Amino acid sequence: MLTKKQLDLLDFINKRLQRDGVPPSFDEMKEALDLRSKSGIHRLITALEERGFIRRLAHRARAIEILKLPENLGGTATTFTPDVVDGDRPDHLPAGARALSTIGAIELPVMGRIAAGAPIQSISDNPPGIAVPGTMLASNAHHYALEVKGDSMIDAGINDGDVVIIRETASADNGDIVVAQVDGYEATLKRFRRKGDMIVLEAANTAYEPRVLPIGSVKVQGKLVGLIRTY
Repeated sequence: MLTKKQLDLLDFINKRLQRDGVPPSFDEMKEALDLRSKSGIHRLITALEERGFIRRLAHRARAIEILKLPENLGGTATTFTPDVVDGDRPDHLPAGARALSTIGAIELPVMGRIAAGAPIQSISDNPPGIAVPGTMLASNAHHYALEVKGDSMIDAGINDGDVVIIRETASADNGDIVVAQVDGYEATLKRFRRKGDMIVLEAANTAYEPRVLPIGSVKVQGKLVGLIRTY
C-alpha cells in the first residue's frame, strides 16, 4: 500500500515520462507535491524504489524507470497466494518463533510499542503474540514484533498502529530502517545514516527533523523486515 504522497509522486513521474520521455527534476517534483525541501522527495523516491514501483539508474542524472503501477494508476492487480505448510511444523523455525501449523504462519512476540515520532520505551515484560508469514523471516535469525506509535515514518508506508517485524541485529547499513536505542533506554524506529563519528536518525515525514547523535549514544537493536496492518 502506498501513502497519498507516494501515489501522487508516482503519478506525476509517470505522466511526465509519458509526455516528455524523461522524468521530472527533483525541484519539479518538490513543487508539484508542495513540499518544503528536496529531502522529502528523496524519501518518497526511496520508498517507491523499495516497494518495486520505480528503479533509479546508476550514474545517470534524472534517470528513473517506472517498473509497475498500482491499479488506481492503470496498473495490473497482483494476486496474493498464501504459502501453506503441510504437516505439523516447518523443519526449521527462526529463533524466538512458534509455528502455527494450520495457516502456515509463525507466531512472534509483540515486545511492546516503538515510537515513530518522539522516542518511547519499547519493551514489555509479558508480550502477546502475532502470526506472521514464515517467508518473512530468516531461519538463522531472531525476530520480534513491535506496534508503531506515531506518524514520523508514514512516507515509508509505516502508519500509526502498524506492527513492524524486526530482525534482531546490532549492525545496519545506510538507508536501513532500524530500531535504534538512544542513550541506553529509549527506542525509536527511524532510517539509519552514519556520517563520520555521528549517527543520523531520519524520519520519513517532512514534519520531523533528522536527529543527529554521537555514535556512542545510538545502539542498533534490529532491522525492519516486514509489516503487518489490520483494518
